[in-house]
Order: sequence, then structure tokens, then C-alpha cells
Amino acid sequence: MSQYDVVVIGAGPGGYVAAIRAAQLGFKTACVDAGVNKAGNAPALGGTCLNVGCIPSKALLQSSEHFHAAQHEFAEHGINVGDVKFDAAKMIERKDAIVTKLTGGVKFLFQKNKVTSLFGTASFAGKNGDAYQIEVDNKGEKTVIEAKHVIVATGSVPRPLPQVAIDNVNVLDNEGALNLTEVPAKLGVIGSGVIGLEMGSVWNRVGAEVTILEAAPTFLAAADQQIAKEAFKYFTKEQGLSIELGVKIGDIKSEGKGVSVAYETAAGEAKTEVFDKLIVAIGRIPNTKGLNAEAVGLEKDERGFIKVDGECRTNLPNVWAIGDVVRGPMLAHKASDEGVAVAERIAGQKPHIDFNNVPFVIYTDPEIAWVGKTEEQLKAEGVEYKKGTSGFGANGRALAMGKAKGTVKVLADAKTDRILGVHMIGPVVSELVTEGVTALEFFASSEDIARIIHAHPTLSEVVHEAALAADKRALHG
Repeated sequence: MSQYDVVVIGAGPGGYVAAIRAAQLGFKTACVDAGVNKAGNAPALGGTCLNVGCIPSKALLQSSEHFHAAQHEFAEHGINVGDVKFDAAKMIERKDAIVTKLTGGVKFLFQKNKVTSLFGTASFAGKNGDAYQIEVDNKGEKTVIEAKHVIVATGSVPRPLPQVAIDNVNVLDNEGALNLTEVPAKLGVIGSGVIGLEMGSVWNRVGAEVTILEAAPTFLAAADQQIAKEAFKYFTKEQGLSIELGVKIGDIKSEGKGVSVAYETAAGEAKTEVFDKLIVAIGRIPNTKGLNAEAVGLEKDERGFIKVDGECRTNLPNVWAIGDVVRGPMLAHKASDEGVAVAERIAGQKPHIDFNNVPFVIYTDPEIAWVGKTEEQLKAEGVEYKKGTSGFGANGRALAMGKAKGTVKVLADAKTDRILGVHMIGPVVSELVTEGVTALEFFASSEDIARIIHAHPTLSEVVHEAALAADKRALHG
């Protein structure tokens, strides 16, 4: 029986990073993962993020942005490309190549750092003294390994919709939405969260008529509502997405080559839409199926998340859990940071993660990103604050790029000037938000950002200007 200091269950962005860091710290480490490639004939590390989530969706977003730009934006640059044609199958092929490269990269990193990679489904089998026994099931061939420490990083799976089963032919989850080889004439999306908006944007840009149905009465309720309202305007009035809020989904029937969806609008009107394809994107739930947590008494909460404390310790000694399978936002970068922190805690170090400073990004066009408190949260908490906003409309770099839309908002404590939140919509704000994360992590004031020299011409000058505006001394607004 193989024995390890650390066994990580799951090789997503939390698990593989945890395994690498544990090995770097001198622990004999193994990582067990059951992921397979698109063809289903070989292991594929990287979890949902690399295989059917973050990475492939960004590849499709980029391809669709290029197609849209060629159709609608190149001419103003003096570039005439004539009749632009779109090849959905080629776009998917490019996406698959990127995924293959990155999942292969994780395999290389495991080899480089001497992490033992085991393929199969891992489950708790019991204990042998202080060691945990983990059964690895590789297509029916079962082996048992032992570990002093176990890190559970099994991630999440799409939340099912009771009215219809996912077949990834007509009714799609995130994986099916990433693998369409033809553009549907009419595409329905249930859910206006990150997945719904990003996938709706991809197929809308390449010619699909997209309708997004959202049960919540508020668009992007987790985001600052000034930013959310601006996004809603761009997506609906300028880009042609149809987004209906406050709907109640009724019967869904997948018949032949189409899917009919009955629903009630927020105003109480009964409607039925027939789509060529339907994407179900109503969130994700923790993946603990097959873990056999009961065998060792590993506790879960009422929603199925593994219970952990602030340092990712479970109720069992030397058993840890990270990422989507525990509390907090289901984000790859949050999982990775937790994985590093747990490996270092096992080594006796004292890492710190402030979950208030986790950035959120939606990779639409324009992008949406934020960190810290929203204006609505500050009002609800009774915090006195001041705010500064600045737009990309007059920014030289944004104008040169042809992307002069969007806003940056900086929220700061009214008395101390400490930054409490940074919210933005605009070109590549996924990169700009890191300045806000750094500011919050190091307790910066709006004056600190205002006093820092920002290169000209850059998009980051809008962040600078918003910080100046928080102190009522904006120079260009």
C-alpha cells in the first residue's frame, strides 16, 4: 500500500496548486483525479476550469469578439475585409487545442514537482491509526493508498433544473454550450449569471438570437447596481441580447430539433418560446458524490458543502477542504489561494487570506469586475462613505482601441479615506481590478491611488481619475 504525507482529491485549480505547493514544501504528495479529455479516452487534469469552464469559455469569447469586430468595427480603422464568414467548428477546434495544451501543462508541472498523479475516483475507505485510507477506483480497478493529510478539492457541478434533463444535444449545461459546432438560430439561456451572460454573448456575436430568462428580479444582484444597470443597457439596447428578469419557469419540452420553454413574466403574462438550443446556467452545487464522506464522519452542511473553519480545516484532524466544495465564492483563483494556504499550514506556516478581497470578473464585452463592498452593501451596513467615478469615454487609450465605454467607481470611507470597494465595467477591466485588490489588501486610501503616477495613455488612468474624484479633485471630469 502506497503511503503519502498529503493526498489531494481533485486536480482543479485548487487541487493541483495545493499538490504542487505541498510537494515544494517537501511532502510526499499524490493527487487523485477522474477527469477525462473531450474524447473520453485519456485523463485530463485541470478540473472544470481548464476543461469545461474558465479557459475554454475565454477562448470562445475571444474568437467571437474577433468575428464581431471584423463585421462591425474594422471599417472605422480603414480595414475592409469584405464578406466575413464564421466557422463554428474551427472556433471549437481552436478552443480544444488551448485546453489540451493547458491540461498537459498541469501534467508537466506534476512531473517537475514530483507529485504522483493517480487517475480514478477517490473515496474515503476508513482509517489506519492516524492515517486516512483512500480508495482509488480506475474504471473498476481499485487500489487503496494512505495519507497523513487529505485535501478535498472536488469542486462543483452544474445545478440541475427539475423541469428538464441535460442531454447536451438540445438542452445544454456549460460543457455543451462550449461545444456547439453550428450557430443556433434561436438560443435560450436560463440564468443571467456569469455562465449565462458569457455563453449568451459568444453565440449572440456570431449570429444567434439570444433570449436570457432570469428568475431574480434584479440583474447581477451581487454587483454594484450602478455598474449592473450600465451593463444591462449595453447588453440589451446595444448588443441585442433579450434579458427577461423575474420570470417563473414552467414546463420545458425537448422535442425533435427544438426546445419549448413555458414561463411567466414578472408582469404575470404567460409565454412560451421555442429555441433551437437551450443552455441551463442556474448556478453550481458542491461535488461530493462518491466521496464516501460518511465512512470517516466528514461533516457537510444542509446545502452539501463540506464544513470548514476560516483556515479550511474540516471537523476531522488533518482533513482539509478547499474551493467550490466549501463556503465562499466559486472562483478558480479563490480555490488556488486556499490550496496554497492549506499546504503551507500543513507545513506549520501561517498564511493569511482575506476573503473580502477576492476579485470577481465577468468576461463579457465590456468586461465587468469588482472587489470589496458595493454601494448597496455600505448603505445597508450604515457605513459612511464617499465615492468617485470616472468613465472610459474620454480616455485616450480606450478611444484608440475603439472601446470607450464603461465606468470605474471607487468607494472609500468618509472619515479615514480607506478604500472599501472598487467596481468597474469597461475594456479589459479584468486586468485593471488587480489595482483595487492590491489597494484593499494593503489598506490603501483613495489618496494613495490618486498620488500614484499612472502611465499615459493607459486604461488605468480611469482608475486614477476615479480615485481623484473620490476626493472631489478630478482633473478630467
